[in-house]
Amino acid sequence: MQTIKSPERSTVRKTYPNYKVIVLNDDFNTFEHVANCLMKYIPNMTEELAWQLTNQVHFEGYAIAWIGPQEQAELYHAQLKQENLTMAPLEPA
Repeated sequence: MQTIKSPERSTVRKTYPNYKVIVLNDDFNTFEHVANCLMKYIPNMTEELAWQLTNQVHFEGYAIAWIGPQEQAELYHAQLKQENLTMAPLEPA
């Protein structure tokens, strides 16, 4: 009798993709409002980084405010949009 070894089974774990929260430039939000919203809703956002991102939004047209799991990205996106910031659709990082 011959024994046939079956291939070992292995579990492949895939991580969920991260998503980008992107703020777009517009003609109606003030620098102060954008910076304050970033500090209010984005975790660990410092005042210095908020102002850097706000300037990036103004001069380059957009800035990535946060990258992370989809559920959190959806929350931050919705909160910023509720404050009337102009937001790009969520996109995978």
